[in-house]
Amino acid sequence: MRYNQSGNIPQKRHTIFKSPEDKFYYEQLFGTEGFHGISSLLYHIHRPTQIKSIGAPKDVTPKIAVDKNVTPRMFKGMNVTPEDDFMDSRKILLMNNDLKMGLAKPRKSMDYFYKNAECDELLFVHEGSGVLKTFVGNLEFFVGDYLIIPRGTIYQIELKSEDTVFFVLESHSPIYTPKRYRNEFGQLLEHSPFCERDIIAPTFVEPKDEKGEFLIKVKKENQITDFIYATHPFDVVGWDGYFYPYKFNIKNFEPITGRIHQPPPVHQNFEGHNFVVCSFCARMYDYHPMAIPAPYNHSNIDSDEVLFYTEGDFMSRNHIDLMDFTLHPGGIVHGPHPGAMERSIGKKFTEEYAVMVDPFRPLKITEEALKVEDPSYKTSWLEETDKNMEDRSQE
Repeated sequence: MRYNQSGNIPQKRHTIFKSPEDKFYYEQLFGTEGFHGISSLLYHIHRPTQIKSIGAPKDVTPKIAVDKNVTPRMFKGMNVTPEDDFMDSRKILLMNNDLKMGLAKPRKSMDYFYKNAECDELLFVHEGSGVLKTFVGNLEFFVGDYLIIPRGTIYQIELKSEDTVFFVLESHSPIYTPKRYRNEFGQLLEHSPFCERDIIAPTFVEPKDEKGEFLIKVKKENQITDFIYATHPFDVVGWDGYFYPYKFNIKNFEPITGRIHQPPPVHQNFEGHNFVVCSFCARMYDYHPMAIPAPYNHSNIDSDEVLFYTEGDFMSRNHIDLMDFTLHPGGIVHGPHPGAMERSIGKKFTEEYAVMVDPFRPLKITEEALKVEDPSYKTSWLEETDKNMEDRSQE
């Protein structure tokens, strides 16, 4: 992240700051990891602490169906049920103690505010557009945008379409850009596959000076609690710092290619504690005269691998639809489907786009995931003759 400043702020932090009407503004430190991590200072028209009431918590703990998984699986995202409400639409499919991920298909804009009080959020826009409204400004979003929302951010989502689909990841640790692409000052290096110009900070909007009853749904420890505040949460007259939501479009990722097939880490876009997020993008294939563009068979002994297919035709897989998830558990060999390696030879370019998440601790499968699973995926690497025999044996 880089330093950003918007609106009006005092020349010196932690000092008296007043409005033109000689009324105090109220400073708020917004950050994580105690006073050690990155942070921002926000200046409110009203004290941001004015709670009027707190409702009973609602439990939203995902229900685990498979606690220990060694089976390759595919989940048909197209079959995940849309919901009117944004939070109700979040269907967690896979999770461990570090993260949760799944799909959200909200049909209506949020008429309340929301704060995740323990997890950073990554929302990848598979379909639709709208505006992410936050207390530090707005971000218009479109297909292909990653929205990185730090924990504690108060936000609303305004949709411009009923056909909006988000890939959702909640992380119990901060989500950062890869450390290996940054120098000791935090600047992205010349060989990084993206640069600071690709990272879009919120556009500042005029603060809301309103009193009344404002519902903020706060999520913590798998519970959502309704807080009613006496003032509008978007009353920030200015802010500065390093801690804020931002967007990055997958098509601004510049793929790293080579003469022979490059391993998945070259596609890394983000990282958290015990996981990485990669962006597979349209790119030139390998240019060695004998190169095989399709990935080689491999075992991720120490990590599971999840792919979410968002655009194009993924060259290493057969019978994959957009919005599908595939899960390859750690320790189990996987690779191209039959015929994919042969088809790839001689090809010069791919138009595929996918989001990959590699968690370094095993994933659990939820009941929501099993509702949309394609059980045939685990045997989809069989040669055609073997596949026919397998099908007959199950009749």
